Amino acid sequence: MIKTLLFDFGDVFLTLDKPATARKLQELGLTSFSEEMLKQNKLYEIGEISSEEFISFYQTQLPETASEKLEEAWNSILVELPEKRLKFLQQLAEEKKYQLILLSNTNELHINWVKENVESFEDFRNCFDAFYLSHEINFRKPNADIYEFILEKHDLQPQEILFIDDTKENTEAAKALGFYTWNINPQTEEIVDLFTKNAHLF
Repeated sequence: MIKTLLFDFGDVFLTLDKPATARKLQELGLTSFSEEMLKQNKLYEIGEISSEEFISFYQTQLPETASEKLEEAWNSILVELPEKRLKFLQQLAEEKKYQLILLSNTNELHINWVKENVESFEDFRNCFDAFYLSHEINFRKPNADIYEFILEKHDLQPQEILFIDDTKENTEAAKALGFYTWNINPQTEEIVDLFTKNAHLF
């Protein structure tokens, strides 16, 4: 029986423009993404390096670019938190049928942007029983240790959880551990349809 709904944040609740960051960095003069950049991005996402160190690294790649411009490019992926998704979540929280947990691969610059630009962020956050961001807990999806962290922290069995994420790699990793999953397609599906799309589980 499902006891816990485990949600991703980006492209589940928060609308993303995923190609935007690469596009904006290219406009600033970045011609390609190296392995070292991808490594730095992952380190930043698990809180191993600070925002200052992260931006400084990109300034070594784009020395003529002000840090504010780099931050703007980095945050350009973030769009909005639609009202209908918030209302759906608030209804879930009010009903108290399920434990609600957020589990997001994110970083300090992104969450700071959300706090500053999404007026409903505190209302959104308050709906959850637990709220985990990768840079704060030092784990990231799809690594198994992040899912094991959830199981241990909340004394849950995998078959008691439905995990919703837009990245197939993440849902496949959770499924391999026994979680129920919904690999939501943000182009064609909506989180508000959670129960109709997964009626067989409820």
